[in-house]
Amino acid sequence: MNSGALISGLLLFVAFVAFVTLHEFAHAWMAGRCGDDTPRLQGRLTLDPLAHIDWIGTIALPLLVTLLSAAGGHPMLFGWGRPVQVNLDNFRHRRRDDILVSGAGPAMNLLLVFVLLGVMKGVEWAGGDEHLNSLLNLARLSLFLCFFNLLPVPPLDGGHIMRNLLGIGDEAYQIMSRYSFLFLVLIMRSEAVGDFIAVSTDSALALLALPFGWHLTNS
Repeated sequence: MNSGALISGLLLFVAFVAFVTLHEFAHAWMAGRCGDDTPRLQGRLTLDPLAHIDWIGTIALPLLVTLLSAAGGHPMLFGWGRPVQVNLDNFRHRRRDDILVSGAGPAMNLLLVFVLLGVMKGVEWAGGDEHLNSLLNLARLSLFLCFFNLLPVPPLDGGHIMRNLLGIGDEAYQIMSRYSFLFLVLIMRSEAVGDFIAVSTDSALALLALPFGWHLTNS
């Protein structure tokens, strides 16, 4: 096993857990702002990772993928957090607020990209060029999670946004959600979807890096 790839993969795994925590916290925070206290009552309005991780989707599966991919020299990640539960009837404006809550998680991932790019600039000024590539990979991971979660399929955030934009009823969406695991499997196996997210991630990262003075080339 490539030790360098393993170390890089494990660092990405730790960052993934942190990003998932912040992503789910953002959902909980926005729900509270929109009038639904359910996440707070369920202990989700916290930055404690234990409140947000899914032991299979956040720990077991990503760690297994990390180890297997590191063996091939190219660390990668796949996983998910424990969804934040909301009561749509508590929202002041049901459709609008559901969109806001659903978009809060990806928005947090996008915010983290700006934070990491700013940290990269500070590290560069401090002469720590050897750490720039690792920080860039973290920014890429956070942006990847943003785009992945915006895919318009249940149970992802993009699925909830699509539901509200298209006016899909509760019963119809519940039926669609029964096949959420199948949707995830299809996404995992779809090369076209993977390529689309990868290209979108690299293109967006290159664009977002420009204000910080970084001129990145799409990989």
